[in-house]
Amino acid sequence: MKYTFAKNRDIVGILAAVASALLMGTIGVFSKSLGATPEVITFCRLFFGAVFMGLFLLLINRINLLKKWPTWPVLLTGLMLAGFIIFYVQAMNMTTMANAIMLVYLAPVTASVFAHFFLGERMGMISVILICCALFGFAMMMEFRIDLNGTATHAGGVAFGLLSMIAYAAFILLNRTISKEVHVYTRAFYQMLAGSCVVLPLALFELPSVPTVHWFWLACVGFCPGFLAILFAVSALSRLPAAVFGTLAYVEPVAVILFGWLLFNESLGPFQAGGCLIIIISGIAQTCLCGKKQ
Repeated sequence: MKYTFAKNRDIVGILAAVASALLMGTIGVFSKSLGATPEVITFCRLFFGAVFMGLFLLLINRINLLKKWPTWPVLLTGLMLAGFIIFYVQAMNMTTMANAIMLVYLAPVTASVFAHFFLGERMGMISVILICCALFGFAMMMEFRIDLNGTATHAGGVAFGLLSMIAYAAFILLNRTISKEVHVYTRAFYQMLAGSCVVLPLALFELPSVPTVHWFWLACVGFCPGFLAILFAVSALSRLPAAVFGTLAYVEPVAVILFGWLLFNESLGPFQAGGCLIIIISGIAQTCLCGKKQ
């Protein structure tokens, strides 16, 4: 498949992918600051995200886009979005954070390989090398630490991590297969709405206990890592091959590490700094070289 970088829509897609990854990384900042349960954070992220998407469409006089049936793949992608978040949270609760993150971030690689064989998005050798470099940089950020204890709780955490990885990969791939006739705004709204409906039963009993002062910040969760991040992700996936998006997705853990270092005085060791640099270089190289035959 010939992929031409020179088109303006491709530049928009690359910028949207990077912006999405950076905004996705802010969820940790909000979560750590608010101390709300994962279910509440996830529900507010998706529900308020859908509300802001609706208000945005009303503001630009495109609310008529929501009258069109979003198609089943769009709703299924919303379910995958909710599943990705919930399974990820469960994995972190049952095994180490490093294990959970390592499993989840196999998803961009999995999606790229699947797209190569089944969606016709052929990866050249350079793309494969750059994805591997990004994955290696991510392992450096985790300082190559993997807990291999054999407890039942750990095994359950690994299982949830794998489910989260599958859901995230499915989210990427399904967005690549949605018909071009379904507008990006329609996709984003219904994906967030469907996801929030899935999470609602889990968050229902926690919502009444949320302090009033926290609702403003929960709305911000819906705006930044919700509305903006998911809109940019869906927009990028409608423009970029899975391999390019998959490489740029590794900007998110870089953002998480940097936010922790800048805002919460968390340590940033030489391995982590080196991993961040490798990921950034890989992302820049992928965007510069994606004009070659994939």
